[in-house]
Amino acid sequence: MSFGDPNNPYGQQGQPGQQPGYGQQQGQPGYGYPQGQQPGYGYPQAPPVQPYGGYPGAPGGQLEMPGGVKAARVMLWVIFGLSLIGMFIFAIAAAAVSAAKNDAQLQDDVQFQQLADYSGGLLWGMTAIALVTTVGAIVLAVKFGKGGNGVRVAGIVFGVIVAILGVYPFVGFGLIYTVLAILIAVFVGKADGAAWFNRPRY
Repeated sequence: MSFGDPNNPYGQQGQPGQQPGYGQQQGQPGYGYPQGQQPGYGYPQAPPVQPYGGYPGAPGGQLEMPGGVKAARVMLWVIFGLSLIGMFIFAIAAAAVSAAKNDAQLQDDVQFQQLADYSGGLLWGMTAIALVTTVGAIVLAVKFGKGGNGVRVAGIVFGVIVAILGVYPFVGFGLIYTVLAILIAVFVGKADGAAWFNRPRY
């Protein structure tokens, strides 16, 4: 029984064990495409995956601030607001202690004068710390959008210092400072934060 001319591609369709395909033998790549790279009919090829999720610094990445850096920036504004409020409270308290210390009825009270000296000095010191924290937070928050790696390092250092200050002298209320400051240092120090602050600028 003959299955046709073996040199005739149209005559091989009837041979047993072969699939119809205009003479294409099973396992052979299609014409014009390397084996294993035949695109599906009607389906466009997917674009290449960008590293860092498309963050700046990656080829073709979008110039968009990562979510972690955005969160750190919001926390800096929160610290700025809290520090500004705390600075006014400490300043008013320190001024009140100084006024009471100069009261004629209390000038002869030695124990009160010693307590007033200590309390007044502590309150003015906390006022100064709150002022520095306020200025540092607003400067970093503003520079997060265009700053480079120096701003990133400053953000990490700021977070560590404020976290320590949250433990002392801002005990109790400073717990909020500690949590926010640790999160700022973590978010800025992550890989996507490094990619944002080290992004190319043209």
